[in-house]
Amino acid sequence: MPNRFEQLRAAYPVFRYENYRVTREEDSLLLRFDFAIDGLGGFHPETRIFLGNLPLRNPLDSPVLRELVFSLGLVEAVSYWKCACPPRFIVACGGLAGEDRAWWKRLWYHGLGEFFYRNGIKTDEEHFLALECSAGASPPAFSYQEGGLSLIPVGGGKDSCVTLELLREAGRQLMGFTVNDQPARRQTFAAAGFPPEQMLRVQRMIDPALLRRNAEGFWNGHTPFSAVVAFLGLIGAYLIGAGELILSNEASANEASVPGTDVNHQYSKSFAFERDMNDYIGRRFRLPIRYFSLLRPFHELQIARQFAALPQYHDVFRSCNAGSKQNVWCGSCAKCLFVALMLAPFLPPDALWRIFGADLLDAPQLREDLRGLLGQGETKPFECVGTIQEAQAALCLAKASYRADGLPLPLLLRELEAPAMTETAALALLRERNPEHMVPAEFRECVERMGRRVGDDSFLLGK
Repeated sequence: MPNRFEQLRAAYPVFRYENYRVTREEDSLLLRFDFAIDGLGGFHPETRIFLGNLPLRNPLDSPVLRELVFSLGLVEAVSYWKCACPPRFIVACGGLAGEDRAWWKRLWYHGLGEFFYRNGIKTDEEHFLALECSAGASPPAFSYQEGGLSLIPVGGGKDSCVTLELLREAGRQLMGFTVNDQPARRQTFAAAGFPPEQMLRVQRMIDPALLRRNAEGFWNGHTPFSAVVAFLGLIGAYLIGAGELILSNEASANEASVPGTDVNHQYSKSFAFERDMNDYIGRRFRLPIRYFSLLRPFHELQIARQFAALPQYHDVFRSCNAGSKQNVWCGSCAKCLFVALMLAPFLPPDALWRIFGADLLDAPQLREDLRGLLGQGETKPFECVGTIQEAQAALCLAKASYRADGLPLPLLLRELEAPAMTETAALALLRERNPEHMVPAEFRECVERMGRRVGDDSFLLGK
């Protein structure tokens, strides 16, 4: 008997990418995409890039910009395709060479790994989708006008705060970039000392028709949103002539969410995608824009150590997806718990309380989330969280720090253990450096400076 995946694919066999449009309006650039599923209906999402007084360096009517927007549509399409998972994907508004088709199938398949896993869908990279389009050529090379800037996606969490601070200290000329702006993003950017006019803002709008289909029972689930941000950031970098699009993704993003598989909630934050994206930028667009993460040499625990020493951000940063629209920490999810656990070795309990409004390490309802973070469950929480080894190290160091200060352990630190992790091994993790990264030579001093700071283990002598 066919399963639901097979039934939907039989009922809705074709997804179409019909068109994309770029319209210059008074203060913005409007991007519109036309998708359709045969027998189900059309979708017409829009994205608006606010131009304001941005220093535009490259033309809005160039073949390169059209190719960038076309490619953004290919990653936007994933959100609409997944509601019925049609086996055929027909691209009617552009072409892709064979190598580029394989590139996109790899992104879609791995970016949807969590979606497939959580919905019990059994498929593989070869058979989940047939991508049909004409052969495509790269746009002609042109004289790219650089503006001497680096573009930095600002998410409002601790990672982008650390990146902003490292680059600010180095005297780099920066412009921020945000998708669907939220208070934490504006406030962390301001805390780094930058005025609001140095922020490139984008508003991405989901077509309500997709939400209606979800309400009717068609599939919903995780998609590679960071890849959407990557292509939007690339368009922004092109417009202002940035030489770099600098991310804040850490080494920890490479670890699978489901042990023993390649299912990774953070695939489009992984080094594999970063490497692929750089290859695509050069091959497909012929642009001299470098796409890399400044924090790739480091783990989440090291980033937390650096962030703990930046109190100007502690009151304004937010990483909780559940509370993002209200600009709060919900205090009830695995992401809130993870951030609290990472900071616990480096901040006193009253500082953690001020950040989260409660002692999350004393919350019995978060017990199972902590087990998942420690590798004691079937999966890690499907959130942007660090590795199992880091969670175990943070638990070990937090206990040592509480004891060094003569403080009683909160409930979760008393109940749960990481028997394979010693204090010596945990401290060694702070001194490690991930060799797989794409940080250019002129940015290595930022990395070295942070490495010296986070490798110092004197914090255990008392906070």
